[in-house]
Parts: sequence; C-alpha cells; structure tokens
Amino acid sequence: MATILGITFPIYAAIVIGYWLVRARCLSPSDMRLLGNFVLNIALPALLFKALATRDFAQVFQQGYVLAYLGGGVATIIVVYLWFTLKRIDPARRALAVMGSSCPNSGFVGFPIMLLAFPDIAGIVLALNILVENIILIPICLVLIDFAKGNTGVGLGARLGAILLGMLKRPMIIGLLAGLAVSLFGVPVPGPVLGLTSMLADSAAALSLIAIGGALVGLPLRGNKSLAAQIAIGKLVVHPALVALAAAILSMMGLAGMPDDLHIAVILSAAMPMFGIYVVLAQEQGLEGAASIAMLAATSGAFFTLNALMLWLI
Repeated sequence: MATILGITFPIYAAIVIGYWLVRARCLSPSDMRLLGNFVLNIALPALLFKALATRDFAQVFQQGYVLAYLGGGVATIIVVYLWFTLKRIDPARRALAVMGSSCPNSGFVGFPIMLLAFPDIAGIVLALNILVENIILIPICLVLIDFAKGNTGVGLGARLGAILLGMLKRPMIIGLLAGLAVSLFGVPVPGPVLGLTSMLADSAAALSLIAIGGALVGLPLRGNKSLAAQIAIGKLVVHPALVALAAAILSMMGLAGMPDDLHIAVILSAAMPMFGIYVVLAQEQGLEGAASIAMLAATSGAFFTLNALMLWLI
C-alpha cells in the first residue's frame, strides 16, 4: 500500500496545492488558465514529440493497447448512451453524460500518474491515449452534443470532417504526428532540439496538476446531483471496467497481446477523471452545474478508486 500511495499522494498533493494557491489568492483563476494553456499548447506537445521521436516506430505503436483502449472507450459510449436513453434523459444531458464517462484527462492527470508508476512508457501511453481520444472518442461525443443542440442541417460526414480537421490543428496532435513521422522515417533529432523539447516536457507534470487544482476553485456546484453522481461512476468505474473487459476479450482472441505494464496502464488510463474542458463544453448548453459537480466528484473520488485499482493490478 505504501508503494501505491507513493504514486497517488504526490499527484493529489500537487492538486491540493493548486487549489490552495487560488483559494488563498496567491494565484488567480486567470493564472491557472495561463498555466493550463502552457501545458496544453507547449509542454505536452514537446513531451509527445520527444517520447515518439526518440524511439523506434515498432516500440511506439502498440496495437494491443490501441485496440483495448479504443474498444473499451466505444463500449463505454454505447453503454452510457443506452443507460440514459432508457432513463429517458433529454439528449443534452445524455450527451454530457456520455462525454464525461468516456473522455479521461490523460494529459493533466493521467500522464503524471504514469510518470510515477511507469516512467519508461509514460510518454508512449500518453501518445496512444491522445491519438485514440482525439481521433475517435472526443469527435463521437462532440457529434452527440451537436445533435443535442438540434444542429441537423449539416451531414454527419461533414460534421465529423470539420471536427477532425479542428483536432489536427491542435498543438498536441501536431507534436504527436511530428514525433510519429520522425520515428517512422528514422530521422535523427539534433541535440539542441532534443534538449529544448526535454526541458519543456519536464515542466508538464507539475504544472498540469497545479492547474487542475486551481481550476476546481469556484466551480458552480448547483445542478442535478443524481446525474453528476452517475457520470462520475461512469468515468471511474464503468469506463475502466469496459477497457479491462475489452483487453481480456482481445487477448482471448489473440489480437491484443500486451506486456504487463501496458496492460495495467491501459486500465488505469481509463480510470482517470474526465478531461479539463468538460465544464467549458457543458456551459454551451447551460449544464455547467452538473458538469462541475461530476468533475469535482470524479477528481476527488479518483484518489480512492485509483488506489484500489492499483492495489489490485500492481
């Protein structure tokens, strides 16, 4: 247990520090947004580039990991969608629940945990997670949100194309694709470039956790608590359970053989709380209260669920 707490305690201590810094007015919410933007647009892209560009492509692309993470993520979307359809929840809240249950915070929370638990593969895990989330899972959820708004004038193919084009313009995806290209073609990375990306990448973990903690201050905590609780359970329990099931099924079929550390990492990745812009996306539909409660519940609850999961897996 001490080993597990050695991984999770520093993560949550940094989140608490970020929360306290804003509560004590040492830093402002706008400062947290600046930190978050730096991590999202500079530190994480540099990290992804370095993690991929310095490895052989065969080490980078782990088919079993991608299939398990993708299969479990899509299964989560389907299960949560059907659950809230059966409960006759309106399309806007249903789309919110699907996104909250299936889109983890791989960059700001997942990577720091992987860095402590599996330092040798943390960058690869982040890259594979970002690839699946941004190319498949998040676009599906954005389409559901779009349909919930009643925007049916644009065809599904055109809407998905616009979403994917927008994803490709993000610095994280650019860094990821650039790193993949360098790895695939074996292009040598100059020492000064590698030194710069290493320096920027090293700042990602701590700053991301401080930003997450600070972002929790002042969330509008008035909303549908029952809906929020179900979303948090979907994210912390249903998603990792379905990824574990997908990994087991694929393994039995001989399609997803993975080393033990990657097998543990794919389940832990799904067990992270929802991504940081969740509340921002919910604001567009006036559902920021429920989204805020769900995010706070998932972020705090993950301390216990991640400890229990790691105690079982590691």
